[in-house]
Amino acid sequence: MEDQPLDVLTPGPDESAIGTRKHTGPETGVEKNLAEVLADVMCVEWVSVDSHFFDDLGANSLVMAHFCARVRKHADLPSASMKDIYRYPTIRSLATGLANAAPVEPSVPVPTGVVAPARTAVYALCGILQFLLFLGYSFLAGLVADRGYAWVSAGSGVIDIYLRSFVFGGVGLVALCTFPVAAKWLLIGRCRPSEFPVWGLTYLRFWTVKVLIHANPMVFFVGNPLYVLYLRALGARIGRGVTILSRNVPVCPDLLTVGAGTVIRKDSFFLCYRAQAGRIQTGRVTLGRDVFIGEKTVLDIDVSMGDRAQLGHTSTLYSGQAVPAGQRWHGSPAQPTQHDYLRIEPAECGTLRRVGFGLITVLQLLFLYVPLIVGGAYMLATLVPALHDRLGPGTGGLTSPDLVVDALVLSLLLFFGFVVVGLAVMFTVPRLLNLVVKPDKVYPLYGLHYSAHRAIGRMTNIKFFTWLFGDSSYIVHYLRGIGYDLSQVEQTGSNFGTEVQHETPFLCSVGSGTMVADGLSVINADYSSSSFRVSRASIGSYNFLGNNIAYPSGARTGENCLLATKVMVPLEGEVREGVGLLGSPCFEIPRSVERDSRFDHLRTGGELRRSLAAKNRYNIRSMVFFLLVRWLHFFVLTVFGLANAELYDSYGHVMIAAFLVFSLGFTAVYFVLVERGIAAFRRLQPQVCSIYEPYFWWHERLWKVPDTYLNIFNGTPFKNVIWRMLGVRIGSRVFDDGCYMTERTLTTVGNDCTLNAGSKIQCHSQEDGTFKSDRSTLDAGCTIGVGAHVHYGVTMGAGAVLAPDSFLMKGEEVPPHARWGGNPAAEMRDAPHQPEALTRKG
Repeated sequence: MEDQPLDVLTPGPDESAIGTRKHTGPETGVEKNLAEVLADVMCVEWVSVDSHFFDDLGANSLVMAHFCARVRKHADLPSASMKDIYRYPTIRSLATGLANAAPVEPSVPVPTGVVAPARTAVYALCGILQFLLFLGYSFLAGLVADRGYAWVSAGSGVIDIYLRSFVFGGVGLVALCTFPVAAKWLLIGRCRPSEFPVWGLTYLRFWTVKVLIHANPMVFFVGNPLYVLYLRALGARIGRGVTILSRNVPVCPDLLTVGAGTVIRKDSFFLCYRAQAGRIQTGRVTLGRDVFIGEKTVLDIDVSMGDRAQLGHTSTLYSGQAVPAGQRWHGSPAQPTQHDYLRIEPAECGTLRRVGFGLITVLQLLFLYVPLIVGGAYMLATLVPALHDRLGPGTGGLTSPDLVVDALVLSLLLFFGFVVVGLAVMFTVPRLLNLVVKPDKVYPLYGLHYSAHRAIGRMTNIKFFTWLFGDSSYIVHYLRGIGYDLSQVEQTGSNFGTEVQHETPFLCSVGSGTMVADGLSVINADYSSSSFRVSRASIGSYNFLGNNIAYPSGARTGENCLLATKVMVPLEGEVREGVGLLGSPCFEIPRSVERDSRFDHLRTGGELRRSLAAKNRYNIRSMVFFLLVRWLHFFVLTVFGLANAELYDSYGHVMIAAFLVFSLGFTAVYFVLVERGIAAFRRLQPQVCSIYEPYFWWHERLWKVPDTYLNIFNGTPFKNVIWRMLGVRIGSRVFDDGCYMTERTLTTVGNDCTLNAGSKIQCHSQEDGTFKSDRSTLDAGCTIGVGAHVHYGVTMGAGAVLAPDSFLMKGEEVPPHARWGGNPAAEMRDAPHQPEALTRKG
């Protein structure tokens, strides 16, 4: 692993090629100054004002982002954004375009000096109280489990055990579902638009309710009428016939109003709160009747949509935006469009059908799944000697070698049995269910076809297997096995990342030579409030898809396209081929540039065959290694579980609570040590390399270290402790409500920063066969909005704010106290919307 200096990320162009081109001198002072700035950034003597930034000068988006940052520092030059660069790709056209643009008002900076950061003592006290609440919840869970196990085990015969499991499991399930609702009304009451600092007592009550709401088993009923009833019980005003498919639960449901017949697609955020500058702000989200909300959308606080309004996929409503009745909007921030995103006719789906579907779900739970889980756990403890012998008195003790042997055998059977049986089930059962659902046929919701469709999606989207096979050649065989049409795919060794999801795998087609970075969501099902339909989604040949992309059926993209990170894939217009697409709504950019093709010789012929064979061998070792890593984790928990069983007769529920606490702490420390150990406890360095170089294969191992445990620590000081252990340079009192950082040791986060749910700091990119990484820095007091994405090589000045769902492109420099937003992000010059809570105070 050889360190590379930072300047390898922005190598100069081919100066001999520039020298042979005709030089066109500047005619105006603006052209002269812009040309001088660009020449300085590119480390050349001069640039022609008529030379194309990408085709002639060989620049790329990172170079041009540095150019824009330099331009913004010159008071005598108009400000330029990356969208301006792609729209006006020469110095002359850029100078003319910026001069002809509407006069730019001075930007309104983020207010400074208004909010005092929390004291460290308050921050620490909040963490202590959060830990005590977790201990109390674990103790309560252990007590209930202990009493329930004792009562079920007193049964005699299979029928008696089933009935006792039914009663205890049913009562326990009802208690688990109603306890968070009762806690919400007792601790908070009815939510109103408000603002309060993080880490205080008000925040502690807010956090407690948020954790309980997210842990409620009712979250598993997303897409079921029962989930709507759950939100109503929490205080949401939801009309009849509403379909909600997103698992992002609104934490302030009293502020959510949803009219009858509305559809909210999966991966949408409508939280009714946000964190900004160290404070929680709550606000209303109001949706009229028959509204459509697309996939991967973000609704900020204080937004509204009129009756029959639509918001397309990969779009955002910023605070204060209102979509008039009947209008269709898309983009980030959203703007009017003519495209109809509701592409399916309704079907007969009345109240009786919805009530019946919900009732059948409850009966299945109470009479089948709950007794099976509770009674199955008891039977497991009775029939497995390793458990049965240790639950009784007079066992061999904690020091007995049989303890380790029993744990070894039990963990091997359970863990690797899950892998083998899981693959067998995923390759067979969904194919049988798929016989029920025909493509391009409209079915009513909440029937047999809907149940089969949802079951297919749940079974084939298990993340364990995409984690195992992703970033290797073997993901192709796995996806083909569950139903993808990949018959013409060329093996690259990195065809897909570790995060791929779909509505149904049987209607996903990917062309030859296409590569997908990570976070692809194939939208091959359409929904109305009463019907659904599945249809084929086809990705063309020789495409490259960046991170976090929702790709719908009917997309207007063909062959040889670059789909940039977070791009809104178009559904209208001509079919795009041989171009790149960036932004939401998208616009065209160059498919590739010369300086990004330096490793293309490794992607063809004998070089590819040799490199691919070497990468495959390396990936096999990685897969085996991480299977052993996860099994060892499971083995240690099994040992501790059997040790708990050994002491259960003496200490009962205390041991159950101890097991829960130990499992969480051990999991965090274990996977931190695995990740740091892979890196030999060294920090990463900026890199530019081919995906066929050993460094990249090693780097892929870091992405495979399991880290879903991080979500448990969201909103607590313990998340910052874990980030530090992982190598993040993170300051004091950072509020992290659910941010994800891919390259921890390349990330710097200053004191009192605010990181919202669903945000991401990604210090790398993969563009075709080239991998690049660089440092990203957030200075003190920065705010990253809900669902925002920060790329590599980025610097945000102190107190800067990045709006929700924004994409801050690589190399950008955000000045201190500036407000940026959009996809791609640019400076926001309008006055910020004042939340309702703040206007009340005023």
